[in-house]
Amino acid sequence: MIRSARFDSAETLLTELIAGRPDTGVAAEAYYTLAVARRYRKDFDGALASLAELTALKPDYGRAHQERGHTLLALNRPDEAAAAFARATELNPGLVASWRALAALHERAGRDALADHARSQVEYMASLPADLVAVTDLLFEGRLYKAEALCRQFLVENRHHVEAMRLLAEIGVRLRVLDDAEFLLESCVEFEPDNLRARADYLRILNRKGKFKKALQQAKILRQAQPENPVYQLATGNALVGLGRLDEGIGWYEKGRVRTGNKAGVDVMLGHARKAKGDLDEAIRCYRRAYELRPDYGDAFWSLANIKTYRFTEEEIAHIERFERAAGVALEDRVHLCFAAGKAHEDLGDYERSFEYYSRGNALKLARSGYDPDKTSDMVDAQIEVCTASLFEERSGLGCERPDPIFIVGLPRAGSTLLEQILASHSMVDGTMELQEILALVQRLRGRSVERDPAYPANLQTIDPDYFRRFGEKYLEDTQVYRGQAPLFIDKMPNNFMHVGLIRLILPRAKVIDARRHPMACCFSGFKQLFGEGQDFSYGLEAMGRYYRDYVRLMDHWDRVLPGFVLRVQHEEVVGDLEAQVRRLLVFCGLPFEGACLRFHETERTIKTPSAEQVRQPIYRTGLEHWKHYAPWLGPLKQALGEDVRRRYEID
Repeated sequence: MIRSARFDSAETLLTELIAGRPDTGVAAEAYYTLAVARRYRKDFDGALASLAELTALKPDYGRAHQERGHTLLALNRPDEAAAAFARATELNPGLVASWRALAALHERAGRDALADHARSQVEYMASLPADLVAVTDLLFEGRLYKAEALCRQFLVENRHHVEAMRLLAEIGVRLRVLDDAEFLLESCVEFEPDNLRARADYLRILNRKGKFKKALQQAKILRQAQPENPVYQLATGNALVGLGRLDEGIGWYEKGRVRTGNKAGVDVMLGHARKAKGDLDEAIRCYRRAYELRPDYGDAFWSLANIKTYRFTEEEIAHIERFERAAGVALEDRVHLCFAAGKAHEDLGDYERSFEYYSRGNALKLARSGYDPDKTSDMVDAQIEVCTASLFEERSGLGCERPDPIFIVGLPRAGSTLLEQILASHSMVDGTMELQEILALVQRLRGRSVERDPAYPANLQTIDPDYFRRFGEKYLEDTQVYRGQAPLFIDKMPNNFMHVGLIRLILPRAKVIDARRHPMACCFSGFKQLFGEGQDFSYGLEAMGRYYRDYVRLMDHWDRVLPGFVLRVQHEEVVGDLEAQVRRLLVFCGLPFEGACLRFHETERTIKTPSAEQVRQPIYRTGLEHWKHYAPWLGPLKQALGEDVRRRYEID
């Protein structure tokens, strides 16, 4: 009907369809088409109303923002139209019409650099084969499996087509198949060293995977090609911050901020770096500047909440709640706003309302994560089945004998950052960060068919004995960049509890410390913490309880088959008698006592975890039983922990 200019008839039909309350997908398409029909018949207010309904249903739908841009352009509101088209291209870079409109609008306003960038995007899309244009559109509209099938089909006939490989890598990133994505992008830059898009994507995934040294090398190559490109300047900052070179990283963030269109996003990055340095006042200033630039920017508010000592003003709380309810707010922003509101009401002592917000944020997060507790249980079962006492006896003495690493494992929010800070206060120990090297080795050992038939941990029984020493040496080589001059260093990656057996085989003289906390306190603290990524089990009370139960089950197994290899440190005991537990830690690590470990809060170092400012204060007891304020709503967690854990910790 629209194609034959029967706009009134189309509107009638679409209105009837919407009145029938169809599912979200159909409703979204109906609102979109209704907006188009209304714009064509010059009912611009009606078109904008339809688009408001659409963005309430699907805030991240790129075509909705593109259509809003067309409508605002028709109303002669060019600045608002440019903002809408820019948002459309952020959500879906394959929208050529938006890039064309932006090129014209920026040129008319004298924004030459932005106009040139938009034109280059139009030219790039025009250079792609039709199949890859379709893949791009499917990818950025979230239809990942259809995009993957089409992209793979294209690659069958065009085996080394770099743009197809690059798109397939982006699909892999969104499906969290990061190793495959990294391999594809590494291949891309080998095939076409001058392809800046592919190299920029490669840089991005290296930063995401924590391979900061490699990322910094790629950033240097990109900056040599385009010294003033803010994307490359900001990526350089990310790599430097990842390496702990905070002042240098902040300098690159400041350079990139001058030219980028996403100043609010850079302000949050600056806030994180300032917080890691311990400069909380400056971090707060950066986060506030971010939400002043973008009022619905959920991450800015959550970042403030994540400064555990920060207290929101009444005006800020009202602002958070207003935007959390507002139509058209992106899902990721809504999640961040929910967690920020939960923290705000927790600080006010309104625990019921606080729990409502935490629950809503977690539910939104869990729905997107696809976390399956059964898979964690299966992984624990596999470790217990393969990593037996006989395996360690048969394969003993094969790893690298250097004693350098101290691994701190456990669950997030269990006190691991406190233990790290205590040990890092010793003159013979370097603190680092949550290192990815063991998890990267695990990915290599698992192979590329993880879901169908994972090779790891079964292959620990069969791989060439020489590999254990090589793996240990490679681990030490890769982690050297995070160390100073001390003989020992800390690797505080909680998730490594799953791989204590692998650690023993490749680094038999390493020390492993299990940071443990009361299950109700630990699990609820994780439930109300919005993690960056990698802790999907934390977004549901039942999932959290099952994860803790599996963790305890596996740590009990390590105690049986590797007696004395792991030191368990209970957080409540550290708080209750700091000196006794510090001395116990140091004896286990083979270190002489130093008083600085008791004065850990005076140690100046980079800390990136949520507990950053807490471990810069003396020990305090107030948080030990804070979870009891939420006890009326924690029944599913208590039940999921299982009878054995409840009995062990005397949970009624």
